[in-house]
Amino acid sequence: MVIVFMDFSEPIDYELIDFDQDRARGYAQDLVDLGHPEWKGRMSGSAEEQAAAEYIMNTFESLGYQAELNTYEVPMHSINSEPSLRVCTPGGLIGGVAPCSPLDAGAQIVEFEHRVDYVIQGFSGQSDFQFNQDITLTDLGNGTDDALWESASGTIGIVDAGGSIGGNTGIMTKAVENDLLSIIRVNTDYNCGNIEGDDCVPIFKGTGIDDITAANGGSVPTEMAFIALSKDAGGILKSAMIDNNARLEMFIDVTNDEELTIRVPCGTMYGKSDEIVMAGGHHDTVYHGPGAIDDTSGTASILEMATQMSAIFAEKGEPERTVKFCTWGGEEEGLWGSRAYVEENADFLGQNLRLYVNLDMNHVDIDSETRGNSITLFGNDERDMEHIEDISEQFKKERPDVASRYTINLNTLNGDKGESNGMPYNSDHGPFVYDLGEGNKGRAVVCYGSGSWEYHTYLDDMTRFNEESLGVSVVIYGSYLNYLAYSTNT
Repeated sequence: MVIVFMDFSEPIDYELIDFDQDRARGYAQDLVDLGHPEWKGRMSGSAEEQAAAEYIMNTFESLGYQAELNTYEVPMHSINSEPSLRVCTPGGLIGGVAPCSPLDAGAQIVEFEHRVDYVIQGFSGQSDFQFNQDITLTDLGNGTDDALWESASGTIGIVDAGGSIGGNTGIMTKAVENDLLSIIRVNTDYNCGNIEGDDCVPIFKGTGIDDITAANGGSVPTEMAFIALSKDAGGILKSAMIDNNARLEMFIDVTNDEELTIRVPCGTMYGKSDEIVMAGGHHDTVYHGPGAIDDTSGTASILEMATQMSAIFAEKGEPERTVKFCTWGGEEEGLWGSRAYVEENADFLGQNLRLYVNLDMNHVDIDSETRGNSITLFGNDERDMEHIEDISEQFKKERPDVASRYTINLNTLNGDKGESNGMPYNSDHGPFVYDLGEGNKGRAVVCYGSGSWEYHTYLDDMTRFNEESLGVSVVIYGSYLNYLAYSTNT
């Protein structure tokens, strides 16, 4: 298929779509309310993720779209029950009394709070270490000393932030290669002092399953737990076990070697041609928090954009191009939903995809004066970004009350995958750009807002939600989508 681009001598008067911020907040609140009763999140493969996907599909259907719920079996870990992490300093023992046993009356036990003090990491294995095993904790520093890793064989390792060894994947790979029992990462440098006093709150991060499987000889390391601690909790644990000969209890009930079902709900308004424009965001969250910003904000934005476009279809009739909205499960653990969808539909998308729009944390914190007010719109084709620039300028003129409160940045990243000027492969736009087949780079535009300090923590809830900020990307990208839906000239 050959797409012809016209050289317009006259500026285009784009039709800016509307934005209902109260409805967008309502969509977000509905999704947050579907979270886990204890942990609050909508972890991929869980009943909560399924409920969210069904809610989204039903919303598309109610808006007049042809709705579908795609399902994919993908590698996924599941957290089966509430974990436990405790450290015990034995008391003054009387003959025959086991240290830290119920009979050790002088024992002092510190119980760390799940979600607040520690968080299970992506593709963690399980553990069941008891006080009576007297497991050794090895301080690995910042993780860059190979000799320390070698000395940690048969122990639990604790590493500060990860140094320069490749994030979670690098940490767990080193733990596997050196036969550690389990691994603990301490957050010593991210968002320190921004959320809880001077502490550095623990965050969830994914782990590359292919790399840790390869390091483990072809199978997932099922008996190696991987957790992250806050800076304060890490200091308490190190002081107790390394300096004062305390004992550790660490129960992590995780299954990490199975496939689970994730969901991709879509709503389609068919046009006169097979050429298609799409918009999406991920509806899954980290397991231990509501994910109001990451990425309930993006999913609520997609639902609001779909709502606005539904009214336009009712007014203007059948579009020239097919318009599709989807939301993705499995993003937090490896972009599983978007990757599976693109793989399944690669031939069709390679021939017909005109543009994919991705909204992932397209959000500015409610306290924008202190936390920043930037919204970055970027794409990988200069022609698309010229339209986006023109629409942005029109948005500033027609909606000045909102536009004046935010700094709108534009950027074109048209390099190849992995290059400094290429699109990052860090959210669901990645497969649409780089996985459509050899020599067939897809076109996408993306929005990132200045986000939230509470990103990937238990505090990512609706108290920080700023529904107004979503309107910047919804209106600008939605107006471009509206233009592409009905234009025959681009």
